Amino acid sequence: MDNSHSYKMSTVHRHHETSRKESEDESRLPALEAAYTDILRHLGEDTDREGLLRTPLRAAKAIQFLTKGYHETIDDILNNAIFDEDHDEMVIVKDIDMFSLCEHHMVPFFGKVHIGYIPNKKVVGLSKLARIVEIFSRRLQVQERLTKQIATGISEALQPKGVAVVIEAAHMCMVMRGVQKMNSRTVTSAMLGVYLEDPKTREEFLYLSRRT
Repeated sequence: MDNSHSYKMSTVHRHHETSRKESEDESRLPALEAAYTDILRHLGEDTDREGLLRTPLRAAKAIQFLTKGYHETIDDILNNAIFDEDHDEMVIVKDIDMFSLCEHHMVPFFGKVHIGYIPNKKVVGLSKLARIVEIFSRRLQVQERLTKQIATGISEALQPKGVAVVIEAAHMCMVMRGVQKMNSRTVTSAMLGVYLEDPKTREEFLYLSRRT
């Protein structure tokens, strides 16, 4: 099979998957809308007042977007984006914006993701690393698991010599409720392969990812 035919087939597959997901989302909207209507009523709101007439529908569409990662896989986005390349030096992409929902309170946490990997004859389009972050962040999450999922996903897709991921995030469950500490940040890391085994390689990544 030539590359052009393979590309066309993958494009058709992605279009089919997108259409299927949109159809599934549309079928779930009425139940989500009704659920948000009940929530507003139980909060003591008048769901018939002008300002709230379309709020349940908007909220239903918003939660579908914020959790769209459940319907996406790394294979979906990496088609034709992994390239043979004789490069064995560290690749780092810093300051990838990340937004997610805490699974304990369903309020946002957000911050920056730093990713490093050492290729093993294969590299990936750099924008795809940001897309991998989005796949796993657009789910109900805890930061620790999110960090590990991103690292493991890259490792399984590229089979590199090592992967390092660091996330620094602010959690609205700490800022808006509970202890209400406005300036608190949570930092998590996941190290695989040579980043775990070689302290010098790990330190190089941490040093470069902190540089402005």
